[in-house]
Amino acid sequence: MSKAIAVLGSALFFVVAPLTLAGFIPFWVTHWEFRPAFFGVDLTRILGGILIIAGAPGIVDSFARFALEAACGPVLVAESDFRNILLSG
Repeated sequence: MSKAIAVLGSALFFVVAPLTLAGFIPFWVTHWEFRPAFFGVDLTRILGGILIIAGAPGIVDSFARFALEAACGPVLVAESDFRNILLSG
């Protein structure tokens, strides 16, 4: 698989999967109606936002390395894809 296709596939998966799991499904369940904060402490919402922001660079780096170093998209289709992933870490 060429790197261009791998990058496009990973970029598409990066947008579609989180948007579905972190956007559409929670909206479908809650319609964005906020419940009281955890234990009534609003600081927990701020802490949650900080944790999400802190984790974002890691997930972006993982997707980028997966597409660029392994040269495969979000779906591994050949045994050689597994070897590339395992050897690069």
